[in-house]
Amino acid sequence: MKKQKNKYSHLTAIERVFLSSPAQFLLDKNLFIGNILDFGCGFGNDVKLLQKKGYDITAYDPYYFPQYPQAKFDTIICFYVLNVLFPEEQANVLMEVSYLLKPGGKAYFAVRRDIKKEGFREHYVHKKPTYQCIVKLPFKSIKSNEYCEIYEYTHYNNQRHSSNNCIFCNPYKHLILLSESATTYAIFDGYPLSKGHVLVIPKRHVSNYFELPLKEQSACWLMVNKIQEILNKEFAPDGFNIGMNVNKHAGQNVMHASIHIIPRYQGDTVGVKSGMRCVIPKGKY
Repeated sequence: MKKQKNKYSHLTAIERVFLSSPAQFLLDKNLFIGNILDFGCGFGNDVKLLQKKGYDITAYDPYYFPQYPQAKFDTIICFYVLNVLFPEEQANVLMEVSYLLKPGGKAYFAVRRDIKKEGFREHYVHKKPTYQCIVKLPFKSIKSNEYCEIYEYTHYNNQRHSSNNCIFCNPYKHLILLSESATTYAIFDGYPLSKGHVLVIPKRHVSNYFELPLKEQSACWLMVNKIQEILNKEFAPDGFNIGMNVNKHAGQNVMHASIHIIPRYQGDTVGVKSGMRCVIPKGKY
């Protein structure tokens, strides 16, 4: 079956001479802090208008401002982007925004609430077929009406999620969270086996990975792909070991599912043979 594509997802409305409603709301609430990124900014109208007001704000849009940001940001805004994307593309945006957000920073997602029917429609300005869908996010809602909802996002390890004592449900704040989606997050291992050792952890408290719903398993592997890209860029390893421990007899110490992404570097192995097949000594299986 051929996968549908939303090739006109970048089309935006005509240029405005005033701030968008979500931007005006954040401005009125004094929520623009430090250096700011407008992720998926379209023509960059909000960027231009906020720059005129003296804010340090950067524009990024893969079509109109394609220079990918090289810094981390205190505040990130992402307005009306998710509604025109398919689920995997939405997850990628969430992961990118999380990666670009400074520890302790906040991101704001604005989504449409006036969509009556999901699917393709003709863009009212450009007369091209564009996709529209309803989006719900598991983040704090700070404004909602019949037209728009604004969510406030902070990294998963900047809040408490459960009354249990699971360190993966309530990860330590001092650890660096690398990326996050709606159902999973990636964090540097507190006891790394190599430089850049990362854990991809589903947010659902399940000890056995195979008991996760299929969609959440898929979300974990989308995150693994994203983390592999990030680690290649930041650490340039020579290879990876990727795997998981399921149940105590397989070495699982924390009874919450996780996937290890362990960068490997030339010369870091003891013998000629290495890799997954050498985890179990010969004759023990």
